[in-house]
Amino acid sequence: MSSTPKDKNKATNKANETGDDLFLDTTLRPSSWDEYVGQKTIKDNLKVLLRAAAERKHPPEHILFYGPPGLGKTTLAHLIARETASQLKATSGPAIEKIGDLASILTNLSPGDILFIDEIHRLNKAIEEVLYPAMESGSLDIIIGKGPSARTIQLELPPFTLIAATTRIALLSSPLRSRFSGGTFRLEFYSDKEIQQIIERSAKLLGIDMDDRSSKKIAERSRFTPRTANFLLKRVRDLAQVEKTPVSVEIVDRALTMLGVDELGLTQVDRDLLRTLIDKFSGGPVGLNTLAASLAEEEATIEEVHEPYLLQLGLIERTPRGRKVTEKGYAHMKIPPEKRGKLL
Repeated sequence: MSSTPKDKNKATNKANETGDDLFLDTTLRPSSWDEYVGQKTIKDNLKVLLRAAAERKHPPEHILFYGPPGLGKTTLAHLIARETASQLKATSGPAIEKIGDLASILTNLSPGDILFIDEIHRLNKAIEEVLYPAMESGSLDIIIGKGPSARTIQLELPPFTLIAATTRIALLSSPLRSRFSGGTFRLEFYSDKEIQQIIERSAKLLGIDMDDRSSKKIAERSRFTPRTANFLLKRVRDLAQVEKTPVSVEIVDRALTMLGVDELGLTQVDRDLLRTLIDKFSGGPVGLNTLAASLAEEEATIEEVHEPYLLQLGLIERTPRGRKVTEKGYAHMKIPPEKRGKLL
C-alpha cells in the first residue's frame, strides 16, 4: 500500500504545477515507517500491535494519539491504514454535530475500515455516549421517539478500528479514554537532528537543492515541530524562486526574518508576549486573563499556541500567582541584569 517513488514524483510535480500547498502537504506526508522520522517508541509499539492483529486476522484495536499540533498524529493514522491495507475514512469532532451524523458514518463502514476522528475532544457528550457500544461491542444503539413510546434499536456494525487524535486529552471523559484498548500514545517534540532529517527529505521531494547549513538553520527555528519545519521550508523555497537564486543560508535568514521568526523560532507574537510581561508587569507574575487583555489576544490562544513553546524553551514559567519571565527570557530579549524586574 506504500506509495512508490514514481507515484511520489507525480504527486509532487502536480502540487508544484498547481501551487496547491494543501495537496503538497499530503505529498510530503511519509508513506512508510522508514520515511517517518522520530517517535521511535510509538512506532515500535504500533508495529507489534499491527502484526499481532494481522496474525489473528482481526482489525487492530482502537488507538488514541495525543500531543501538541503538528507532530504527526494524522500521519500515523494514514500509515496504519497503509500498513493494514485498510480504507481510511477521516472526520473530526466538530464535524459530527448530531447522533445521526455518527450513525451515518459508522453504518457506512466496511469490514476492516479505519475511522479517524481528529480533535475527538470536541465531540458532543451525547454523541460520545453513542460511540461507547460501537467501540466496545461493535453495535450501535439508537433511540427512536421520545417519552413512553421511545424504543431502542440495535444495529450490528462491521469490525472496524477507531483511531482518534486530540491536542487536549484532559477534555476526554474517562469512559471514552478507557475504550482505546489498543493504547494511548503521547507524541513527543522532535529533536533538531530529527527535524533536519525531515527538512532534507521534504527538500528532496520538492526538488530543492539545499546544503546542511541551510537545513540546520531552518530546523533550529522550527519549534521542534515537523509541520512548522515544512511551512518554513516552503517559504524559503518561495523567496529563492522569486529571486531566481539557489537556497542558501542567506536566503534562509532573509525568508525567516520576513516571517518574523527569530533564531529561537519565536514569532512576533511570542516576542510581544515577553515584551508585555517585561514592560507592563515588571517581568511578572501576572494572571492569564490580564496578560490576554494587554495583548488583545484570547486566553486560549496564549495558553495553547504561544505558552507551550515559551515554557519548553524556559523563557517563561508558571507560578501560583501567574506567568513570569525567566532569566533566560530576559537574556533573549536583551534586557541587562540591572533592569530586570523593573518597569522600563
